[in-house]
Amino acid sequence: MVEAQSWTTRRMSNPRFDAAATSPQTVVDVPETPPHSSSSSTGKPFSLSSPTVSPAILTAAIIAAWFGSNIGVLLLNKYLLFYYGFRYPIFLTMTHMLSCAAYSSAVINVAGVVPRQHILSRRQFLKILSLSAIFCLSVVCGNTSLRYIPVSFNQAIGATTPFFTAVFSFLITCKTESTEVYLALLPVVSGIVLASNSEPSFHLFGFLICVASTAGRALKSVVQGIILTSESEKLHSMNLLLYMAPMAACILLPVTLYIEGNVLRILFEKARTDPLIIFLLAGNATVAYLVNLTNFLVTKHTSALTLQVLGNGKAAVAAGVSVLIFRNPVTVMGVAGFGVTIMGVVLYSEARKRSRLLNQK
Repeated sequence: MVEAQSWTTRRMSNPRFDAAATSPQTVVDVPETPPHSSSSSTGKPFSLSSPTVSPAILTAAIIAAWFGSNIGVLLLNKYLLFYYGFRYPIFLTMTHMLSCAAYSSAVINVAGVVPRQHILSRRQFLKILSLSAIFCLSVVCGNTSLRYIPVSFNQAIGATTPFFTAVFSFLITCKTESTEVYLALLPVVSGIVLASNSEPSFHLFGFLICVASTAGRALKSVVQGIILTSESEKLHSMNLLLYMAPMAACILLPVTLYIEGNVLRILFEKARTDPLIIFLLAGNATVAYLVNLTNFLVTKHTSALTLQVLGNGKAAVAAGVSVLIFRNPVTVMGVAGFGVTIMGVVLYSEARKRSRLLNQK
């Protein structure tokens, strides 16, 4: 059992001039599931469009919201866990899950954004529970790494997800890709090696736990494709989040009480003298849900391919914004390594697309 840490608020330090920022991605990541009808349970289709708003403006606003939520949750996580002094990443992740459960229920059951799907069997329930456990591992590791490594370095590591996906696909399903796809992974790996060797704020534990988070995200994607295969068991991504989030919160509750000890008492005591912590946690949890909602909306108004392309750009934008805000030191070699990794991810995406087209012929 880890001894409960004291709350050491560092609010007198200005993050704009601090050099030791760290942050692994930890956005709440729910992979896309097969498309589903977007009509509500009342039979009326949900639509954000308005006669007075052009589709182009609406799509641009949704993409802007997607960038804002994805980058915002990273920066808020970093600020809370490193600068503000809230050193309880497991509890923070649990608040994300509770927020996702509450907002998902409202969006699906009240707003009718997508039709409600139900768990049809004990077997399906256990499958979703197993995904929730992997989900917890990935998100907790990601949030924990924020305490040790910069957001920029975290995003570089997170960009290697395709490599781990290919590895797990081969180990678990024996699925192989074309030679072109595997060659595209070389710059993905070599880039992160270069960035790691040149990272001024490198922290071994932070690096390893961020790698674990990235691997967990890839593992969840592969396992999800295996265990939710039948048409009757497939769930829309919003419905999957509706069920996974409360399961994940239930898994995390005993873990945070055991490992982080008296976090609830410390939180209540802190809130009496500094109510800002309540607004920070509530805002952070809300933005964590918006990441998932905007993922769905971007796919709905554009395509899954557009979301993938935006994901590649998001890593670079998030890294740049974090450097501007937190002023963590970077090196030319580190930036070059990050660039090589992003280039490898783009090459990998294109190689996968060509490979699928060839297989369809």
